[in-house]
Amino acid sequence: MLTAFPLMIVPFVLYNIAMFGIVGFGGPEWLASEVTSLQMVSGAVWTLSFGDLIIVIALVMLFAEIVKATRTGPFQIVDHLLSLVVFLVFLIEFLLFQSAATDVFFILTAIAFVDVAAGFTVALRSASRDVSIGLGR
Repeated sequence: MLTAFPLMIVPFVLYNIAMFGIVGFGGPEWLASEVTSLQMVSGAVWTLSFGDLIIVIALVMLFAEIVKATRTGPFQIVDHLLSLVVFLVFLIEFLLFQSAATDVFFILTAIAFVDVAAGFTVALRSASRDVSIGLGR
């Protein structure tokens, strides 16, 4: 049952912790604060913000969700339905809360949508390969 846990909840929780200041800091300005910066060979300085870091974490979670969608088992439908619920929560929060009206949260919502769409698509494609129909032999 633990494999049916929707991984996209991780960036959702991280974003909400950041927005509501649960650990002592928060707000939209926290998303823009710098995590690290590197001097590139070209001379440019590349910086990674907390918002960018949450997006990268979401992309890693998306990859893991797509890999999970290729497996077959009794909890596959539950996993997809929970992913759909997570996407709907993303969408509702984006539409109703001012703190979610940021570009970072919109990208997270889009990633959650891709998770749902890709999950159902991959599952249907792999399920169609599991069905074998005799061709009159």
